Amino acid sequence: MNVEVLSRIQFAFTIAFHYIYPPLSIGLGLVMVLMEGMYLKTGQKVYEDMTKFYTKIFALIFGIGVATGIVMEFEFGTNWAVYSKYVGDIFGSALAAEGIFAFALESGFLGILLFGWNKVSPRVHFFSTVMVTLGSMFSAIWIVVANSWQQTPAGYHIVGEGTNARAEITDFWAMVFNPSSVERILHVWTGAFIAGAFLVVSISAYYLIRKKHVDFAQKSFRIAFYVVAISSVVQLFIGHRSAEVVAEYQPAKLAAMEGHFDSLAVADMYLFGYVDKKNEKTHGLSIPKGLTMMMHQDLTTPVRGLKSFKPEDRPTSPNIVFQTYHIMISIGMFLIALSIFGTYMLWKKKLFDQPWLLQVFAWSVLLPQIANQVGWYAAETGRQPWVVYGLLRTSDALSKAVTAEQVMFSLIMFTVIYTLLFALFIYLLNKKIKHGPYYEDHSEHSPKLKTIADNIQ
Repeated sequence: MNVEVLSRIQFAFTIAFHYIYPPLSIGLGLVMVLMEGMYLKTGQKVYEDMTKFYTKIFALIFGIGVATGIVMEFEFGTNWAVYSKYVGDIFGSALAAEGIFAFALESGFLGILLFGWNKVSPRVHFFSTVMVTLGSMFSAIWIVVANSWQQTPAGYHIVGEGTNARAEITDFWAMVFNPSSVERILHVWTGAFIAGAFLVVSISAYYLIRKKHVDFAQKSFRIAFYVVAISSVVQLFIGHRSAEVVAEYQPAKLAAMEGHFDSLAVADMYLFGYVDKKNEKTHGLSIPKGLTMMMHQDLTTPVRGLKSFKPEDRPTSPNIVFQTYHIMISIGMFLIALSIFGTYMLWKKKLFDQPWLLQVFAWSVLLPQIANQVGWYAAETGRQPWVVYGLLRTSDALSKAVTAEQVMFSLIMFTVIYTLLFALFIYLLNKKIKHGPYYEDHSEHSPKLKTIADNIQ
């Protein structure tokens, strides 16, 4: 493989591994805010123990997320020197804003969140939990702004020519609020809420299946489940709006997502299938005129297909774009159905008596993670062959001094290190889950607490 392919694989691997953790920290942070808020409102100790327990898991996730995020900034310089020079002014502003407005806020209050339980008042500690959560959300804003600028550039002009060309900001707020940034930030946030909340749902379901920490698990399940249920439904509308933005500003990407080849024709919407790039056809099950209806709310307006673009300007791997996009959609629809059914079972007070359903919830923790990953794959591979859409091709963005052998060596090294790091993460996470919270049950009928009270008397 050549340098370009290896460099793309390396960056895809490192960012995919890193992206396991930020969504979890954002979503888990929101759930912790709700848990600690319930403690302040009700005074029930179970909610305090709940927050303490998940704070330990949050710290583990946060630590690995920070460590793996630093690596990618070095890759910009080592593997993508031309790209770094080209977008340096844009990314420099966005990443500086992340450090000032987001990371400083998050890390500044993290110490109070982790170690301030007996040193500050409950309200001050709750405030620190809110600030850490907001910091993680603000961090996502600036990362997504930088990436969205690559998708839909705005507020810039080009200075220099050839390999010395670079994008320079002319309007900071136009760069921040580029045509796709708001929708993509909302999409990322909502996906993060689902991922983090589902981690709590999964752990709670695990305890309920084994009939351990029952009161704790039922209360934590309810809090996280409502976040999942609301976010899953909201994501449907945010995702639709994101697709409309793609249709307007990146029509070639939309055509690849939907496997639509005809130059300008009414388009079907595929439920699943396979994109035959060579013969320029898509095979599968589709809803006739479904894509036209979704994009234009009628059955007659044509949609641009891949044949309307020059071959060199089309996404290089349309089947990968198609498959990853449809996996994301399928998972999203399943989570909506699961949320609706779960809400019904909670309302009927039957959910916690259904072991098979608790098993589904326990294992479904994997689905938001898969959806987040394939969503990014669809967005990034759909932008190809451009690293900055319409301005800088990926093949022109590489470092000129790096060889394929060097990239291969570093890719192998990262694979080994990240495999060990992931194994350590799973081991520590499993250890914390099996250890469980400090108290078995805080309900007034707890036999354990009754025995302690009798002994004191």
